[in-house]
Amino acid sequence: MKLRDNFKRKTIDRLDYRYHLLLLIVPIVLFVLLFILNAPTEGWTILPLLFVCLIYVIAYSLIYYLHQGRLSRLWLHLEQVVNINDAIYELAHLSSHYKNEHAFLDALLNKAVCIINGAEMGSIIKVNEISNKLHFESVVGLDLAKLKQLNFTLEQSFEYRLTKGKCDRVVVVNDMQNINSGSTLSKEAQQILLTAAKHPIRSTLSSPIRIDGKLYGMLNLDSSSVGAFSDYDRNLVSILTHEASNAIALYQKSQQITKLANFDSLTGLYNRKNFEDALLHWQAKPHLGSFLIIIDMDNLKAINDTYGHQVGDAAIKRVSTAILSYWQNKGIISRFGGDEFVALCHGPREQLEGDLDEIRIKLHQDQLSLGFSFGIAPFDSDWSTSFKQADHAMYEQKRAKKKAIHALEAFAAKT
Repeated sequence: MKLRDNFKRKTIDRLDYRYHLLLLIVPIVLFVLLFILNAPTEGWTILPLLFVCLIYVIAYSLIYYLHQGRLSRLWLHLEQVVNINDAIYELAHLSSHYKNEHAFLDALLNKAVCIINGAEMGSIIKVNEISNKLHFESVVGLDLAKLKQLNFTLEQSFEYRLTKGKCDRVVVVNDMQNINSGSTLSKEAQQILLTAAKHPIRSTLSSPIRIDGKLYGMLNLDSSSVGAFSDYDRNLVSILTHEASNAIALYQKSQQITKLANFDSLTGLYNRKNFEDALLHWQAKPHLGSFLIIIDMDNLKAINDTYGHQVGDAAIKRVSTAILSYWQNKGIISRFGGDEFVALCHGPREQLEGDLDEIRIKLHQDQLSLGFSFGIAPFDSDWSTSFKQADHAMYEQKRAKKKAIHALEAFAAKT
């Protein structure tokens, strides 16, 4: 109960008035006793005792005032840390609502700029793990289009230079113009960095973001004032970045789980469950028509038996890539399992059949000479009927191919 009262009063700790009386009266009583025991028998006055007691009361009051000031500052710090935790928790809790990582980072940066008092604008810079190149992913109060023109590497950043390549701590720069002039950036790049904001950036606080021990990027908070950030802000941003790293890692893992649950791991196409869910939201275009297409590879078993399953997997990926190259923007495409693909596309039918012929020619020219059979049927929200029609047409085509092959083999045997 006392703890709740302290939070309502916005205090970390407080002393009851009885403690104050005890701390004041006991020492004064001791002073009086010592004075009486050591006072001369004649000619003594009480003024020295009053002076000592007065000095003690003033000293006690001053120490208490300073102590309360320190507790107030600690409370503000605790309050901001709680705000940071609340903000990051909110981001992590609502991570599924963001359509992509860019939108998530935008929300994270906006929270950071609001939380740190001296920050007027900011950016999140991502690091390419292979090339070490930097690119601005998210900004607040800056011209992103202008910043995307920059072509620079991690080694050219002041975070890298001020930490001697370690990128392991928060750094504060109070004179952006001088720090940039000492870098290997071109004059044009330096000018872009200085003019990307409406008001010139004079102070920057930069903190590395590490995920699973690897440098993911940097969080930069900027101000148009000189000396806008203190050691206190540095500590807050260190906490913020640590929590942000956890939030980004959590977001990435949630996206991976979503992908595994809804997409085929080999081809990246919709899996059967996700495809059937997407059917419920299919938007028909009456002037084009909607068509269900089933595609079944002809020679996957032979490829697996002859070359192994790794080559078979590569063949499946080539077929999926070929289908995507024609229909990615025409509808939804899925791998139903094994060597069977199902697509729902907008017409017209003649165009789809023409696309299938071109896909077949392209795959036939592949080193493995890939082929497939297909069936196509109109779709008018009756999934079961359309699937049966397309499946029947696909098997009819497959049987016709087998008959043709047998006829050729018989003819070759006779001759």
